[in-house]
Amino acid sequence: MSLRKFKPITAGTRWRIGNAYAEVTTNVPEKSLIEAKPRTAGRNTSGHLTMRYRGGGHKKKYRIVDFKRNKAGAATVESIQYDPNRTAFIALLVYADGEKRYILAPQGLEVGAKVESGLNVAPEVGNALPMRNMPLGTNIHNIEMQPGQGGKLARSAGSSAQLANKEDRYAVLKMPSGELRKVLIDCYATVGVVSNSDHSLQSMGKAGRNRWKGIRPRNRGVAMNPVDHPMGGGEGKASGGQPRSRNGQYSRGLKTRTVGKSSDKLIIQRKNGSKIGNK
Repeated sequence: MSLRKFKPITAGTRWRIGNAYAEVTTNVPEKSLIEAKPRTAGRNTSGHLTMRYRGGGHKKKYRIVDFKRNKAGAATVESIQYDPNRTAFIALLVYADGEKRYILAPQGLEVGAKVESGLNVAPEVGNALPMRNMPLGTNIHNIEMQPGQGGKLARSAGSSAQLANKEDRYAVLKMPSGELRKVLIDCYATVGVVSNSDHSLQSMGKAGRNRWKGIRPRNRGVAMNPVDHPMGGGEGKASGGQPRSRNGQYSRGLKTRTVGKSSDKLIIQRKNGSKIGNK
């Protein structure tokens, strides 16, 4: 991926660092693979606001992405496209029978390349196969947690997990967070690192760009009154004490993972180096 630094022609472009979209080959989505995406503005089915600071934004169409990769046979990459619903780019595949599907585009995948999925395909970039048939050290993404469920892990821009070991029924993965965990070895995963790895280095440049994304202004808790936020009130610029949410939940030090969760036995090491159950 390549970034583009804008000349300071206006106040909004002075600090803007945007995506050059060098990998993207077309801006016209495949009509058969898009559907309407109604906006909720952070409200539930009763119309009550359940998520603050959302609303407005540009209209979007949802791109139907194939996370299962359950169609056998080779497919040709027709184009690499931008997806407004995710941080990664997507690739449009065309199969021999004419069917088209979107997949998450890994780094290095180019137009005209051949990709396939199945039990005995080669562990090459863009191919999907069970982790049982992958060599150790392979970087993978779009990882299933249950066979046939579809990819759930490592799907955002620039992310990937590494196949560290194989133990009987399980594959040991080193997750993007540094966590070591087990996943059933017959689960499918796609070889490679997710595209658009420099996504986190972009700078919006102005508040209006966030409004286009549907993000409304967020005011600080310390600037509120005590009735509105636990960190509010006080004379002058009070610090507000230990950072916490509007509902009083501490943002530092509080363990939020459910105690005795069934998947605890699958986690070998947490991202901070400790094991489940250790303090």
